[in-house]
Amino acid sequence: MRAVVIHGPKDLRVEEIAAAPAPAAGEVRVAISHGGICGSDLHYYHHGGFGTVRLREPMALGHEVSGIVTEVGAGVTGLAEGDRVAVNPSRPCGACEYCQQGMANHCLDMRFNGSAMRFPHEQGLFRAQITLPAGQLVKLSPDADLALAAMSEPLAVCLHAVRLAGSLIGRRVIVSGCGPIGCLTIAAARLAGAEEIIATDISATALATAAKMGADRTIDLSQGPEALGPLGAGKGQVDVAFECSGAPAAVLAACGVLRPRGLLVTVGLGPETSLPMTAIVTRELQILGSFRFAPEFATAARMIDAGRIDLRPVLTGVLPARDAVPAFELASDKSRAMKVQIEFAAP
Repeated sequence: MRAVVIHGPKDLRVEEIAAAPAPAAGEVRVAISHGGICGSDLHYYHHGGFGTVRLREPMALGHEVSGIVTEVGAGVTGLAEGDRVAVNPSRPCGACEYCQQGMANHCLDMRFNGSAMRFPHEQGLFRAQITLPAGQLVKLSPDADLALAAMSEPLAVCLHAVRLAGSLIGRRVIVSGCGPIGCLTIAAARLAGAEEIIATDISATALATAAKMGADRTIDLSQGPEALGPLGAGKGQVDVAFECSGAPAAVLAACGVLRPRGLLVTVGLGPETSLPMTAIVTRELQILGSFRFAPEFATAARMIDAGRIDLRPVLTGVLPARDAVPAFELASDKSRAMKVQIEFAAP
């Protein structure tokens, strides 16, 4: 069957691999429909990994997918052949101390599709079919849009960040970095009752999408951080900042606009950053990291399916699997692309 496999930097191949096995008890076989290209996929494509994580063998990429059930193993209930599903790429062990404490996103033995952190690598989901535990699937309505459903995973990341921030009702929120995660965080914050949402980025294209996703105001920082000046007046004018770029300058800028006891939620991964300790101490700022998701995946899938969040402005385009390399090149061009997907159902 067809799969999108990375062999090294800029060595992405669409190749034939062994067919997905018949499902064992508790498993389901799924024909993958759509798969979204994520920032981590791009790191593997351009650099062969990120940080200390490096490719040591060929690996199918992808962890943002949807599909259609083709076969159900013994003992599986609630799913049947033909069902449309969103696929959760996260498989925590369920037994370690963090899983037992309700923090499955911090599992000590996590398996996450499309990750080279383990060896052998945890193969990704950019393949025509996949057999996996039924618990990783969320059943959708019969007419669910599978392109939108494939964005359940990134939306889950954003729902997790917004949940950690607590109530946003009546709050002024700033979202820094308006790539896919930033734009979906805007949508999640809007749904959570934020009074005002301000989006910042250095890209006019990204800011235009942010406005479509619910930002009340956009600020272009391409000429420098001076445009944030008014938001830093009077010890800060912002209640909650979601930093989605991972850029050190953006982290510092977010701290500069938070009011006393304001909250900074760091969502984007980036290099190590020196923090403005004087501002943190004298304004009693709170800093909170947000990593992946746990129960939010099913919520994200059902929200998309029900139309509670419209993700269409984020979807730049869908290319057939045979054009995986052009799809990755398009996804790499932030001046033209937000979220690019690969379609496996296409010939």
